[in-house]
Amino acid sequence: MADTAGLRARNTAFWTQAAPGWIRHADRQDELGSPLGAVAMARLSPRPGERVLDVGCGCGGTTAELAAAVGPTGAVLGVDLAESMVEAAAARFPADRHPGLRFTATDVETTGDLPGAPFDAAYSRMTLMLLADPVAGCANVRRALRAGGRLAATVFRDGQANPWLTLAVVGAAPHVAALPPLPVGDEPGPFAFADPARVRRILDTAGFDGITIEPHDVVMTAPGDPDTTAEWLIEIGPAGAAYRAAPAPQQAAARAATARLLDRFHGPGTGYRLPVGLWLITATAP
Repeated sequence: MADTAGLRARNTAFWTQAAPGWIRHADRQDELGSPLGAVAMARLSPRPGERVLDVGCGCGGTTAELAAAVGPTGAVLGVDLAESMVEAAAARFPADRHPGLRFTATDVETTGDLPGAPFDAAYSRMTLMLLADPVAGCANVRRALRAGGRLAATVFRDGQANPWLTLAVVGAAPHVAALPPLPVGDEPGPFAFADPARVRRILDTAGFDGITIEPHDVVMTAPGDPDTTAEWLIEIGPAGAAYRAAPAPQQAAARAATARLLDRFHGPGTGYRLPVGLWLITATAP
């Protein structure tokens, strides 16, 4: 397993290469990916006038949702490691039309004071599991909260609870160039927070109180076009950069192979129904 510095460098390189896929599919991800964070948004229940931190804001959809909840008297800061995604977020949700909404590119593991701190609440959709040093990242989130400030986040459980997640990689890999290193053990990746005991230790060490970790099962629905759905899942995953660099015939083969693997989740007239097993994580700052 790589050391923390090596994992941070790998994360930066990965998200720099992955960002174009997320930017291209930002609207689709906002719509189809909504169930991934809905339980955390509901549990956080941001209120008018509150100041909220969005950890791993991506292209800004969740940050804008939080800003709508806190209203014109509140403020929301979206932070993400990927500079190009933060730039896309700022372009999608410009400050002149979304007062109180700000974005900044930063590594939450190593950042100093975040602008707008202390926050009343912090939200994170599917990001904490991707941190190279989750204790450091969660400790910085906790320090950015006021006393009594609350955290609500979602992460994936294990692969068995999310059987579709690796299929875009398996389907695309034979048709594109070499993929970036896949995570091993507790390295940052979709299943790094699969063990709830580890999650609890991380948050406890980071200084949080009132930690709860609850299983939730949700479904992402996608339209029935296999080609479009396969490309979306390939482009936002580990094979995305290699896929975009491949010639058109190889891209088509990657989409077709992925669509075949995803067929078990497709129903006539219902499109794709992708089962997702989540942990809902909540905690408070002492």
